[in-house]
Amino acid sequence: MHSNKDNLLVLHEDNHIIIINKRAGDIVQGDKTGDKPLSDVVKEYIKEKYNKPGNVFLGTVHRLDRPTSGIVIFARTSKALERLNKMLREKSIKKTYFAVIKDKLKRKENTLINFLKKNPKNNKSKAFPKEIEGSKKAILHYKVIKELTNYSLLEIDLETGRHHQIRCQLSTIGHPIKGDLKYGFARSNKNGSIHLHARKISFTHPVNKELIEVTAPLPKNDPIWDACN
Repeated sequence: MHSNKDNLLVLHEDNHIIIINKRAGDIVQGDKTGDKPLSDVVKEYIKEKYNKPGNVFLGTVHRLDRPTSGIVIFARTSKALERLNKMLREKSIKKTYFAVIKDKLKRKENTLINFLKKNPKNNKSKAFPKEIEGSKKAILHYKVIKELTNYSLLEIDLETGRHHQIRCQLSTIGHPIKGDLKYGFARSNKNGSIHLHARKISFTHPVNKELIEVTAPLPKNDPIWDACN
């Protein structure tokens, strides 16, 4: 399941940034599991491709949950990392997600606003209708772009980037993401993934100022994602 540099899905690459289409199950950065993170795979790829001696610089700009697939940006220079981090804080990187959820929604387009509080013990967020101590405001906009027999495909624009935000907010309205046991879907996906995919990203290049727009193809060999194409 884990990526190696030969099956790395590179969506964009230049001297300052590299954008990867992460597969579900890969971790972006090292964690307590000790599994090889995507950041190491990308470093190996760069080292080999550009014949770089010594350590390769690679900055992780943002993460994606392990069971989620799609776009991850890495910085290849410290200048790009610093600027991308600033752009993230200023919300000038636009991210769009695809999610396959249980059942059909009455409202085909809506904005969800909750206050999320993370519980570090079970690594889960809980949504509240009003602000409580330790909670953070979470805003997302969704629209239904396709209806399948038992599911709906949503396009989601995130206004905030909270811990498990999409998973938690959709579960709160009674429509958990397919395969997401943690947030109330009835059964897991065979491969441990959830049907959440970081689909598109657009931002101004941190160094050369060109507009970068990238779309990540949906995971292959998955009948539900295939039906969404």
